[in-house]
This record gives sequence, C-alpha cells and structure tokens, in this order.
Amino acid sequence: MPELLLLFFSVLVFPGLFFITSLALFTQYLVRKISARYQNRMGPSYVGPFGILQPLYDLLKLLRSKEVTVTRYNMPRVAEVALLTGLAFIVGSVILLPLSPYAIAGDFDLLIFFYMTSVMPLFMFVIASLSMPNPYTNIGVSRLLSLATISEPVYFASLVIPMYLATRGREPFMSISTAYLSAQDLWLKPQTAVIMTLSLLAFVVSVQVKAMFPPFNIPEAEQEIIAGFETEFSGPILALARLLHDLDITIALIAGTYVLLGGPAPSRHLSVEGAFLLVFKYIALLLTVITVKNIMGRYRIEQALLQVFKYGLIPALVASALTATLSYYF
Repeated sequence: MPELLLLFFSVLVFPGLFFITSLALFTQYLVRKISARYQNRMGPSYVGPFGILQPLYDLLKLLRSKEVTVTRYNMPRVAEVALLTGLAFIVGSVILLPLSPYAIAGDFDLLIFFYMTSVMPLFMFVIASLSMPNPYTNIGVSRLLSLATISEPVYFASLVIPMYLATRGREPFMSISTAYLSAQDLWLKPQTAVIMTLSLLAFVVSVQVKAMFPPFNIPEAEQEIIAGFETEFSGPILALARLLHDLDITIALIAGTYVLLGGPAPSRHLSVEGAFLLVFKYIALLLTVITVKNIMGRYRIEQALLQVFKYGLIPALVASALTATLSYYF
C-alpha cells in the first residue's frame, strides 16, 4: 500500500503532473521574458510577481474559451483525446527519472523514455492536427514530419551515445538512473570530452527543432501558413496543444540535464548543493536554446533540413563513430 501511494504521489504530484506542468509553465515564462529582454521589450509583467503567472493565466483563459468548429469535417473530440494521450505519456515518463521518489530503472529504459516523450507526443500532435483538416494544417503537418524525420534520430543519438559511454560495465545498462552518475567524468576525460561536446551540440539543435524555435519555426510560420498545424485549434484544444508543446520542451531539457550534464552530480539529489546544480544546469541548457532562438532568423524548409543535417546529424554520426572506435580499442 505505501508503494502504491508513493507511485500515485510520483505521477500526480512530484515530479508528476503538478510539478512537471508547473515547470513547463515556468519554462515558458523564462522563454517569453528573456526573449523580450533580447528584443528590448517588457515581456510578461503584470500577472503575479514579475509576471510569472502569465503562462498559467493564458492557459486557463484558453481552457475557458469557446471552442470554434469551422467545418463539419472537424473532429474536436478526437483532437482532445489525442492531446490528452500525449500529455499522459509525458507525465507517465517521469517515474523513469532519478528525480522521482518512485523511480523505476532497468536495462534500456531509455528506449521506453524516448518512446513516451518523443514518439507518442509527436504522433498525437499529428493526429490532433489532421482531425481538424485545413490546407494550412496539412502543410504545417508535412513540415513538422519533414523536420522530425531528421531531428528525432538526432535527439535520440545525442542521448544514447553519452548514456552508452556512462553505463558501460554498470547495471542497469543504458538507464538514466545509472548514466547521470558518470556523466561528469566523461567531460573530464580527453577521449570522451570530444564525444560529449558533439552530443551536446546535436542535442541543442534537436531541441531547437522540437521546440519549433527560430531558425526552425517552420511548421507554424505565421507569415506563410497562418499557425501551421495549429491553424484550426482554438479554446481548450489550443490550450492542450500549447501545454503539450511546453511539456515536450521541458522533459527534453530534463533528459539533457541528466544524461549530458550529470544532473545533481557530484552532489546528491536531496542535498542543497544537488538541487542547486540541477536547477543551474537546467537553466543553462534553457538559456542556450533561448539565445539561439533570438539570434537566428527563420529558414526555408529545405534550408532547415540542411542545417539540421549539418549541425545535428553529422555531429551525432561523428560521435557515434568515435564511440564505436573507443569501445573497440578500450
């Protein structure tokens, strides 16, 4: 019974639904506030202290808004179920993180984590968009899938490579709970520091694409295709779509913080130093993504695919080759 209560606490409170949603909204606040400062604007300022509650207010406002169904071919209930399913997969994945009081760890649990946080949310986004058809929606979905064809393998490789290096000879193998303990050591060894740098570069590029931030804000290019795959979304459906998008960014940054930067290591989770390091590394990754967002313009789709290939896929492939060589000789 205590284990069951701990499981419910982990899924619903910390680091589950309540915590991950709060963190996602706070992440959105930082993106909007820092981006505004880059552009000499105020950003969120009035709702809550320093405007910190503005994302929550926007979410609640959309949830209370009337849903507009433009054509008889729209299936808003299908879109809602798809988006809620995507949210459920991301929230459920938190028990695979070392942060969870009820942490589940096993060999190759990264594969389950990737499936729950990347494959299913993307699939649910596509289903939700296509359930409310529109020419702009179709173009947005096609662009989204075109970028995901390259960016998702890059994201997967950027986590798998350092995880393999960190968990060789350890149990459980290819597990986040094992990888973060050795991640910092990989940065200190000359033979693995280069691999970690390439993996980090590939990770940042892939997260930039997942977040649809400039220069990869192509699936929702407002000047060309209105809101892209979100064109027909309104009211609660738009609120769920934006929340799923924010959760997708947040869980990706958490994964990068643990696998690439070592999470709270060398301190413990429950220590003040460990909590500070975990927050510091998360914000450092987020600031990197925000900076790239604000210094880059938008590419055309063919340019974007080339840039993801050049700065995401090639570093990931080089890191894979170096890892294979290192494993063979050492």
